[in-house]
Amino acid sequence: MANQVDTAAPRLKKTYSEIVIPRLIQEFVYKNHMEVPVIEKIVINMGVGESTTDSKKASVAAADLALIAGQKPVITRARKAIAQFKVRENMPIGAKVTLRKNRMYEFIDRLVTIALPRVRDFRGLNPKSFDGRGNYAMGIKEHFVFPEINYDKAENAWGMDIIICTSAKTDDEARALLRAFNFPFRQ
Repeated sequence: MANQVDTAAPRLKKTYSEIVIPRLIQEFVYKNHMEVPVIEKIVINMGVGESTTDSKKASVAAADLALIAGQKPVITRARKAIAQFKVRENMPIGAKVTLRKNRMYEFIDRLVTIALPRVRDFRGLNPKSFDGRGNYAMGIKEHFVFPEINYDKAENAWGMDIIICTSAKTDDEARALLRAFNFPFRQ
């Protein structure tokens, strides 16, 4: 069958159930394993400022984002015109994608083990970038750090925002959850 999907669970999904849940139950004294916070989704956003002069840049960025995420992104469009930035209404200005379930775990695995160590002058993630409700936001200046992007063929270096949404009620719970997934936070 050509359309058969690989049903093997990602490595980090197994790590979550075998290592992370017992560690967080011990640390935060949860009564039930269903109370343990979980990563619900990851939103990756790539803004393309150069698309004001060349509208094809947004579709090129979307193609790169599709390689990184393994899923087709949505091209974002301007809601209203801003004359100072030469942006017209409904003009393509970026791309975004929302990852859930297995693709989300595979992306986290590639982000932590491959992409972040390739960032130039990387000293660790900012441990204060939580929003107060357990969600974490981070930015990457160049999308070349992902192995799916060929540095020689890419025209531009675009930055991207990565938002990790968790079910944690506090930032401390979310920080402990992400640390259990080996996120390299600064000390």
